Amino acid sequence: MVTVITVNFRQAAVTCALLDSIRRENYFTDVEVIVVDNGSESDETNLFKKHYPDVKVLISRENLGFAGGNNLAIRVATGDFLFFINNDTEWTPGLLEGLLARMAQDPQIGVVSPKIRYFNDPERIQYAGFTAINPFTGRNRAIGKNELDKGQHDRAYSTAYAHGAAMLVRRAVIETVGMMDENFFLYYEELDWCARMRRAGFTIWYEPRSVIYHKESVAVGRVSPLKVFYQTRNRLIFMKKNNSTLPNLFFTIFFMVVVAPINSFRFSIKKESFLCLAFWRGIYSGFNG
Repeated sequence: MVTVITVNFRQAAVTCALLDSIRRENYFTDVEVIVVDNGSESDETNLFKKHYPDVKVLISRENLGFAGGNNLAIRVATGDFLFFINNDTEWTPGLLEGLLARMAQDPQIGVVSPKIRYFNDPERIQYAGFTAINPFTGRNRAIGKNELDKGQHDRAYSTAYAHGAAMLVRRAVIETVGMMDENFFLYYEELDWCARMRRAGFTIWYEPRSVIYHKESVAVGRVSPLKVFYQTRNRLIFMKKNNSTLPNLFFTIFFMVVVAPINSFRFSIKKESFLCLAFWRGIYSGFNG
């Protein structure tokens, strides 16, 4: 049994497009689908209930963030596998089958993410795995990002992190390591989750046989104060939580001496004072979070 979970935040039309893509693959008859209506200003649940009667809708009047919204669904999900997908994604044929086939290879596989391509540039890759985060710089990269897909990333392999836009998680893993850390609220929660899973002995996999299209940052904007704040804040929290003492000290010095001045200068040159303010608010919150 698979439970598909997506979080809707004031984007009913976007979420409906996702549900339509699931319906085209006839998955409604085989899986449990949960939509978390997360902090909507108006009640959008009637739309989902009317057009998608097989979908279970959960309502949170408070915006619980990505982590909290997904955790709300975890508590009521019945699947042996939970497929977390952004509402700004659309499915392709064989998506679930490929992920489940990879899971069947080894019970120690905790999470599998598909190949992710950009919805508006469907031959261009967004994700084909992640490199590990450097303990001294706090940096990593998405493998294959912005490359045209010519089959160069068509080999499945164990990777450092799953991608939060689409990840199939084994329920037994959640029972072992717990749910997402809601302190992150938005961004880095899946990286932290994967780090906890690896410490518990599970592996993270990238599966290229399965493909999903991502509209990317529809909810928060491609560059916005909200995005800058949480990415900055949560990067600091992630490193403090998942790094050992000496490397984290080096990272903190690197961040304040190199990263902070460069980003501040970049925002100033572009006359983006609102982003610079969000960046420094994120630093303050991250060190105190």
